[in-house]
Amino acid sequence: MGIKLSKVAKAAKKYKHILIVMRHAKAEPFGGSDDAERELTEKGLKQAKAVAKGIEELGLRPDQISCSAVTRARQTLDRMLKVFGDGPIVDYRINLYEGGVQAIFDELAHVKPKQRVFMIVGHEPTVSIASQWLSSSDSDAERLDLLNLGLAPAAIVVLGSDKPFDEWQVHSGDLLAVINVKDFD
Repeated sequence: MGIKLSKVAKAAKKYKHILIVMRHAKAEPFGGSDDAERELTEKGLKQAKAVAKGIEELGLRPDQISCSAVTRARQTLDRMLKVFGDGPIVDYRINLYEGGVQAIFDELAHVKPKQRVFMIVGHEPTVSIASQWLSSSDSDAERLDLLNLGLAPAAIVVLGSDKPFDEWQVHSGDLLAVINVKDFD
């Protein structure tokens, strides 16, 4: 199932606020060491760069980013910032690793009102579950089903709303797309 990125970009222009929720890029398998210290693989580093370029092509460079403080998420964002530059405001939060879905809602509550595009870099299953909860009941059923499967490494979810981020609640955003890294090729 291919996705038309031009349609996503066009749809996003209709909203005052865009949320991008991303799962970190491909990391080393869990091998008994500290899970929080797992690093990205070479493939993961390439994925992060490809997604950042894809987000740029969509015209959705984030104004503000909250990123999990664990190694693989930080490495994902570090690679992406080489494409985004130093424009986005960046916060690293351990709560995005430990805090579950509530951590996503907590981050939304602290986004500066003037920001149009906010991005969260986190982990499964939190990112897909939070994206489901945030998606309006009018959202496309096929896209929602993709979230039931969970997000692949480096996949993003794009949601839009005219409400400021601090007013987002359950079912506040229109689910515009679920994009896997391969869709940016």
